[in-house]
Amino acid sequence: MSCRLDEKVMLVKASRAWMCQVTAADVAICRIADGRPLNDRTPSVEIGFHSGVLRERAGVNVVLHFQTPAATTLACGDPAAVNYNVIPEIPYYIGPIGIVPYLPPGSPQLAAAVTAVMKNHDLAMMSSHGQVTVGRSFDDAIQKAVFFELACQIIVQGGQRIRPLAAEVVAELRAAGSGGGAV
Repeated sequence: MSCRLDEKVMLVKASRAWMCQVTAADVAICRIADGRPLNDRTPSVEIGFHSGVLRERAGVNVVLHFQTPAATTLACGDPAAVNYNVIPEIPYYIGPIGIVPYLPPGSPQLAAAVTAVMKNHDLAMMSSHGQVTVGRSFDDAIQKAVFFELACQIIVQGGQRIRPLAAEVVAELRAAGSGGGAV
């Protein structure tokens, strides 16, 4: 997880730190321009896309990389073939889901691909890896992750019985909500 402090500086979880146990000692202070650390902490191996998204999306203050069970199950299949609009919260809060092909974790290629996809999406599936979402605040980013995991659980558990929302309903929800990549 990362958080914008101002136009130039961000906080990001340090490498090997556990999110559920993060303390001040587990936080790297980094430049948004290039992800370079400004303190003695080693940032997450995914600093490239955290800084890239914050650099490209002025309205975004938080980037969350997560790997929940149902969403990651779908990421390990063909995530582009899934219609995630099974609950109103997806089109309303998140909008279209971006898809990133499998690229090695921590690689410059993954950082570039995630940054590019997240220019126009509030959530992306990284094939066989996990998910990335953004928000104006920690609560906003976490809410998107929770709603997305719920939709993915419904899809995984319901299988072929699940029907996505009608296209016109999805369009209305996107227009009414924030789910158009406009954080």
